[in-house]
Amino acid sequence: MDALQRHRSLYKGTTPPWKETYRKRCVERLKNSRSRLLEKYRQIADSSGDSKSSLLVQEVMEMEWNALQSSNQTLPSLWKEGSIKDMYSDMHESDELAILEEIQQELVSQERSIIEEYYKSQQYEEKYLSVVVDGMEESGKLICPVCNANNLTVNSHFTSCPCGLYIKTVGRNVTPDVLQHLLEARVTEHMEECLQKPTFSLASNMDGSPNLMISCQVCDYLSIIL
Repeated sequence: MDALQRHRSLYKGTTPPWKETYRKRCVERLKNSRSRLLEKYRQIADSSGDSKSSLLVQEVMEMEWNALQSSNQTLPSLWKEGSIKDMYSDMHESDELAILEEIQQELVSQERSIIEEYYKSQQYEEKYLSVVVDGMEESGKLICPVCNANNLTVNSHFTSCPCGLYIKTVGRNVTPDVLQHLLEARVTEHMEECLQKPTFSLASNMDGSPNLMISCQVCDYLSIIL
């Protein structure tokens, strides 16, 4: 009896003990591979416009199966090129095949959710930057990132807004163009690592003077803009 047959006979008709461990490890690896996933998505989107097929699921499942198999010699080395079904190409029925397909579908769903969140974050970034640029083109002023309603007053002495934002900028060479660049750079920097919408606020520094901050409660991103 080979390893595959012994493995089948042990768990036929039951839920194999490795299922939950394997599932959790696959989910965790996919989450930790978000940067790679989004990079692959961007590359495919740039070349073909979009991608509806899974990008990392097969790789994640293969790597975690091999890792699990290396620590549990009763698990056969079954992965082959192709789909999940090809793992058990010689099996007509398999509870384990159904389990693997179930895990695969969960991972595909999570992968699509990550891409959808990234797509929404892109839309937010593009919308925000468009508002900033349009405001500059129409009035030569920036929309306040704190209230998103009023134009900022930016000069060599201070940056202010009717909403209450007031930051002294004496000797800092702050101009509307400089502030626009700082806002764009911080928004883009955050969006490269997190898919959630950041917030802008005022916070006092050590000497009590205010700073314009960008932050995110989801990823703990925090940076001074001005």
